[in-house]
Formats: sequence, C-alpha cells, structure tokens
Amino acid sequence: MESNWAAEHLQVIRTLMERSAVYRRALAPVMIFNGSIGTIAALIGWGAEIDTPRAFIIYWAIIGLLAVGGSFFLVRRQALKEKEPFWSPPTRRVTQAMLPPLTAGMIVSIVILVEFAQATPVAPQIANVVAMLWLPQAWIVLYGCGFHAAGFFLPRGMKLFGWGFVLGGCALFALGIPDWVSRLTYSHAVMGFFFGFLHLAYGVYLYFTEKRRDET
Repeated sequence: MESNWAAEHLQVIRTLMERSAVYRRALAPVMIFNGSIGTIAALIGWGAEIDTPRAFIIYWAIIGLLAVGGSFFLVRRQALKEKEPFWSPPTRRVTQAMLPPLTAGMIVSIVILVEFAQATPVAPQIANVVAMLWLPQAWIVLYGCGFHAAGFFLPRGMKLFGWGFVLGGCALFALGIPDWVSRLTYSHAVMGFFFGFLHLAYGVYLYFTEKRRDET
C-alpha cells in the first residue's frame, strides 16, 4: 500500500515538473479573472453601502463562490485545450492542499453569521468589528495559507504570493482598527486590494512573462 502511494506521489511530482510551464500559463487567466471579480465586487459593495455584518458576509461569500466557479471553468477549459483530464492527480493534490484553510475560513464565517442571526445577537459594535474588520483579515491569512500550500505543487511564485497574504493579513491585525476611515470604506478596500488588485497584478505579471518566453 505504501509503495503504491509513493509511486503515485513520484508520478505527480514528475508530471508537475514536466508541465510547470503549462500550469503557469493557465494560472494567468485565473488570477486576472479573480482579480477582476474582487475589484469590481469591492467597488459595488462600497457603492451599494453594504455595511451590515450579515450582508457583508453573505455578499462576499457569493463573490467567493463566483470566483471559485469561474476558476474551475477556466482550468477545465485549459485542460480540454491541452487534451488533459481535468480531475488529474496534480489537480487533486493542489485541491487537497488548499482545502483545509479554505474550509476553516468557511466554517468561521458560518459560525459568525449564525451568531448574528440569533434572537439575542452580540452587541452591534462588537458584531461590526468582528464581521467587517477582523473576519476579512482572517480570510486573507487563511487564503494565503492555502495558496502557500498549493505552491509546493505549482510555480514557486505562488508560495511567495501566499506569504504576501499571510504577512499582509497579520500586519492588518497588528495595526488595529483605523479611526481615520469609515468601516464601510476600510472593509471593502481591504477586500478589493487583496482579492482584487493583488490578483490582477500577479495575473498580468504571469501573462507578460509567459508571452516573452513564448517569443524567445
């Protein structure tokens, strides 16, 4: 049993090394798509004044589902283009690596959302701080952990990208709650910067670096 697992593990590593350029190329449209979704969502959330804890959590949960669904669609299209199976062993390994921190973020969000839905919810001020200031920072850190874990199976830049999220989220916790900006602006700006701008920047970087490699 262990020999079979070791053989499969070596095969996955060999496949990832052989197709690293393909996976790097496929990652660019995924990052650009997610960055576009995150940026537009932040602007809409700010403009629509989504500033209640429940509405904020539900809104960004829907955005997250759209981003995940679109990402899987793009990866599947790339797999069909390269005539490769979508749910391949490397894809399973990447998914398994990212699943624990993303699941933790989902569970924490549900717990907080349920707490606000109770007959005697927590104090409004505490609810606002937890849901719209601390929870986004927790999302950022957990998302970074997931990306860093996936980086062991994908291009090295993903680990650095994940570290950026982890350190950025921790820095926000350390800095505390700013008193010079409104909660509405701060919350959506943080989400837009990390889940929008940073994804766009990384996606554009991957796109142009791969384009230059193809031309040489």
